[in-house]
Amino acid sequence: MTRSASSPSRKRPRTRVVPLAKVPTRRLWIVFLILCTGLVGLVGRMAWLQLVQTDALESRARRLQTQTSATLGQRRPIVDRTGRLVAMDEVRFRLWAHPRYFNLPGDAPDLVRPPEDVVELLATPLAQPAPQLLEELGQRRSGVKLAEGLDPETAERIRSLGISGLDLEAYPQRVYPQGDLFANVVGFLNDERVPQAGLEQSRNGELLRHEQSRRLRRGADGTPLPDDLSPGAFYGDDLRLQLTLDARLQELAVKALAAQVGKWKAKKGAAIVMDATNGELLVLASTPTYDPNRYWRFSPARFREWSVQDLYEPGSTFKPINLALALQEKAISPTDRVNDVGQLTIGGWPINNHDKEAHGLVDFATVLQVSSNVGMVQAMRRLDNNTYWDWMNRLGIDRRPDTDLPGAVAGQLKTKEQFITHPIEPATTAFGQGFSLTPLKLVQLHGVLANGGRLVSPHITRGFRSGDALAPAAEPGGTPLLTPEVTRTVMVWMESVVEKGSGKGVKTPGYRIGGKTGTAQKALNGIYLPGAKICSFVATLPVEDPRYVVLVVVDEPQGAHAYGSTVAVPVAKQIIDALLIVEKITPSKPAELNKAMTS
Repeated sequence: MTRSASSPSRKRPRTRVVPLAKVPTRRLWIVFLILCTGLVGLVGRMAWLQLVQTDALESRARRLQTQTSATLGQRRPIVDRTGRLVAMDEVRFRLWAHPRYFNLPGDAPDLVRPPEDVVELLATPLAQPAPQLLEELGQRRSGVKLAEGLDPETAERIRSLGISGLDLEAYPQRVYPQGDLFANVVGFLNDERVPQAGLEQSRNGELLRHEQSRRLRRGADGTPLPDDLSPGAFYGDDLRLQLTLDARLQELAVKALAAQVGKWKAKKGAAIVMDATNGELLVLASTPTYDPNRYWRFSPARFREWSVQDLYEPGSTFKPINLALALQEKAISPTDRVNDVGQLTIGGWPINNHDKEAHGLVDFATVLQVSSNVGMVQAMRRLDNNTYWDWMNRLGIDRRPDTDLPGAVAGQLKTKEQFITHPIEPATTAFGQGFSLTPLKLVQLHGVLANGGRLVSPHITRGFRSGDALAPAAEPGGTPLLTPEVTRTVMVWMESVVEKGSGKGVKTPGYRIGGKTGTAQKALNGIYLPGAKICSFVATLPVEDPRYVVLVVVDEPQGAHAYGSTVAVPVAKQIIDALLIVEKITPSKPAELNKAMTS
């Protein structure tokens, strides 16, 4: 029998529902344990970080948040007595290139430009051909030094190009605006900024600016957080080392000296001007010299100041000092005379006058005027040899002068036994030979005659001053050696040399000037060199109130007519003329000055 369509359909299978209470508890425990384990691990990790690694993490965070600035090693400026810059630090830049990051303004951030595009832009500000710059880059991808010593203006032009992959590194560079004018005094720094000579070396510690590396924390937004900074971290100074030298006089002296050394084909020359009241040097010039901005182009032999470091026999320029010693000991009197017979024999050695002539019975002013060697020997014979040597020792001939000049050396003096037992020693010392000293020492000793008998310390610095303030001149001082009466007598005798003798070349209408020329044999290792001479001239002015000592020394001028009067006097004349103007020295004899101006 067939079922009809309306017959009931098949029964659907039923889904079995398991009650929650009947879910296996083991699964729940597994999930619970996993969650608890994770929670315990998280708490443990937090405890480890907070309790155990606190210091390490804090230190790491500070390193990330702190910026440390390195010191640049900047140096203080040096100025002359009027404030004119002699040495200074200027900012310079090194240009580093990293071709792997080359990108121009407007480029997509991930675009790397070829080096050819960049060197075309750099060629103009660097003043170098693009192919040359491209060759320097080569195939290197980073850290290529393209230029050094760029001035701030050039660096700003490069920075304005906006080229990614270029790095401008700032550094200080020592610059000497006066060029070779003060090279012999100031010295220089090498490429590593290590001082090599002069004041840069002798006063290196004082010339370094006060600088400290700073550690500056920053917040997440870049806000500076200046905590934990040591006192003085932001302190800077504007101190400057002021010299006693005058750039105006120094420039004139250097030019006059160089011209005369060239004219006479001499080896070298030096000029010194000292204020005898306090020992300040207004001029310390020498030639040949060098440019400290380009020191590598010159021989290292030029880096030393020979007027402070080289010894020579002063010759006749020492005669006024000898006469002062004899006067001080009353071995001679101002009115005495000596018999210049033209030639003497002392201990088997002949002693002659430079002109080979006898001048007869002469006073001491005439002895200096004609520069009589025989007359000087006759005068100094009256001084006991023991006392004579004691005075030479007291003057400090064989001791280093008390000075701030770097490299100053002591002179050479025979032992007392040699001086006393060999009659030729005091005889040659009488006319300035047989011992040696530096030009600086001779100026110091003539300063004793100028200032009334005091031994002052020659120096070239006045100390450090802040900003534009200038240090005042040092107060008069010194160690008393001679009486003022003695020095005044010798000054009058020296004035006669300028009025009537070999110093006529420095005569200036209206001014009283004393002086003494010298033409000494040159010795090397105790042996006199044939034909080698050292010509010099020392002057003191004004005689009525002596203050300034001027010394010019020229080493080995060539020619038959090379003497102190022909070689050194013309240089001294130019220096004295400038000194009268710069120091505003009033005329000594107005009547004579008016007569000269109207004639």
